[in-house]
Amino acid sequence: MAGHSQFKNIMHRKGAQDAKRSKIFTRLIREITVAARTGLPDPEMNPRLRSAIQAARAANMPKDNVDRAVKRASQSGEGDNYEEIRYEGFGPGGVCLIVEALTDNRNRTASEVRAAFSKFGGNLGETGSVAYQFDRVGMIEYGAEVADNDAMFEAAVEAGANDVESHEDGHDIICALEDLHEVAKTLEDRFGDPKAARLNWRPQITIPLDEKGALALFKLLEALDDSDDVQQVSANFEVSDAILQKLDS
Repeated sequence: MAGHSQFKNIMHRKGAQDAKRSKIFTRLIREITVAARTGLPDPEMNPRLRSAIQAARAANMPKDNVDRAVKRASQSGEGDNYEEIRYEGFGPGGVCLIVEALTDNRNRTASEVRAAFSKFGGNLGETGSVAYQFDRVGMIEYGAEVADNDAMFEAAVEAGANDVESHEDGHDIICALEDLHEVAKTLEDRFGDPKAARLNWRPQITIPLDEKGALALFKLLEALDDSDDVQQVSANFEVSDAILQKLDS
């Protein structure tokens, strides 16, 4: 299982996602706003906007909130102008991290990200310092209740996906970035709306962490997750089930 998926699943089971609902909605609204402004405001003609709206539905965001965000973004000069920024660096144990943010204040975001890295044993690097250790891919997420592992794998391969990572909380379908919209649409016709369909950074290799390293890294990931500006963090680590059980208790 990809390292950050492990962290995400632990946080979900601990109820952190419910506790941070307002932060999740803030991030989703920002993504909807940027997606609507960088393409047509029609989700059928704008794959990024369609994916953002699907993620909002999966998070149970009220439809009125989604509609207002799209309308506001489509009105010239209305609302905040968000900038997409990527940070790269190293966490505890030499783990590589890519932090993607949407911000209306570059200085604030840089300060928050730098503070998180400094406080929890990480170091920010230059752009490109770790990205070469990841592949840019498309990722589609479905819940575990949608299909069993074999059925999802078969459907994903038929749709043109390259791989499927199934875990107790769901399925992550991996495809070439240029095939994301087509694969997502094929799976949607069969299983309904996914939880998310987006571009992602997939590590080429993962770094195993012991309990101490995993705990330190998870604190860094939590700190980054606390920033409203941070949209997504990708990391190349893995943790054994035994250690995960201790951290999850």
